[in-house]
Amino acid sequence: METSWLSFITNWDIPPAVTSVLVVAGLIYVRGWLALRRTRPNQIPEWRLASFVGGLFAIFVAVSSSLDTYSETLLFMHMAQHFVLMSVAPPLIVLGSPFVPMLRGLRRPIVSRIGGPIFRSSLAHALQDLFSQLPFAWLSMNLAYVCWHIPRAYEFALSSEAWHNLEHLCFFLTSLLFWWPIVLPWPSRRRFETWMLIPYLLLADLVNTAVSAFLCFSGRLLYPSYALVERPFGINPLTDQIAAGAFMWVCGSIVFLVPAVVLTMRSLMSRRLVQPTHSMDRPQVLIR
Repeated sequence: METSWLSFITNWDIPPAVTSVLVVAGLIYVRGWLALRRTRPNQIPEWRLASFVGGLFAIFVAVSSSLDTYSETLLFMHMAQHFVLMSVAPPLIVLGSPFVPMLRGLRRPIVSRIGGPIFRSSLAHALQDLFSQLPFAWLSMNLAYVCWHIPRAYEFALSSEAWHNLEHLCFFLTSLLFWWPIVLPWPSRRRFETWMLIPYLLLADLVNTAVSAFLCFSGRLLYPSYALVERPFGINPLTDQIAAGAFMWVCGSIVFLVPAVVLTMRSLMSRRLVQPTHSMDRPQVLIR
């Protein structure tokens, strides 16, 4: 298939429904952010607005750009799309502390008549307790990641646009759950020790490494659909699969390991700051 680099980059297909949802979500957030700035300017600074809008834009790029256009002909592009939906957009949105601004951005009758009964229900409290558990958040994201990359499940998603969209929604929503306890956006409260996030991230990196290595070293084409389509620039399907696995391996590890290293350094520094206080409590011998 004759494909120029220019068309490869500029070949976008903007979905009206998803784009409309993203625009509405952005407008609601901005409205709520402006309302909060009048009362809590230090709690919701400009960088949180930029982070949330950046997360919405990342979703728009994932579903509208060449990442989506060529997702069914190049596995590398499809894995890059998954990476944006799981490791770029979710942490940016969570960094925007979206809960309160989104509520403040809605019309008051909507919040009182619809949101009020929902938030006061026992089911909502039970779901909040479940979602705030580290094991649940970890399992949700990693099970979605592994299961949707099983060859039969992946091929099934490619065969149906509805299931393909559901796959992407699963990636995004479970990744929001995964990144929420790491970022802990206002007004959330931590219900666990901070050091627990280190194995939380390292184990997620092990899962990503296993899936990536499977793509790189399987020695066979895992997703036969990519051998049945005309491929841009004549790229070999197996080479494309290896490149996709390498991308997932490197970029995914960076996303997990960088915050794990930061948390480890903070933990070590906090322990060093505590040590002098203990030494001062020891009895000292005065020499006269």
